[in-house]
Amino acid sequence: MARLLLILALVATVFWVYTIVDCAVQSPSRHRGVSKPAWLAIVILLPVLGGILWFAIGRGRATQTVVRRAPDDDPEFLGRMTASARAEQDERIRRLEEELAQLDSEADDPQPPKKTTDPGDTPGNGDDDTRGQRGAVS
Repeated sequence: MARLLLILALVATVFWVYTIVDCAVQSPSRHRGVSKPAWLAIVILLPVLGGILWFAIGRGRATQTVVRRAPDDDPEFLGRMTASARAEQDERIRRLEEELAQLDSEADDPQPPKKTTDPGDTPGNGDDDTRGQRGAVS
């Protein structure tokens, strides 16, 4: 019987310490009913009963987490943008798209580079490697 009482006292002490720490680290906005110092006093002065009251009544639920969004997905951000900022952004996008289209058209129709040869250079004389570098060893 003494062993059971000792175990119950140990469990009650661990529960009491846990509720004190839990009550102390919660933000004041998550305390329901009375203020944070009042809850700490209740939990400390009424060891087991105070802890039960804290978990049943005093501890508020965590508020819903804020979902982070990219600026272009956030309606509030888009509403704050001025018309001139939108026009500047649209103009910049238009210019970038034009440049990209120009680069794409240049890549589609590559002009073969003009090959210039020296008068003394004869094809196949063995001095050039496959990349056109004179005297290079493969």
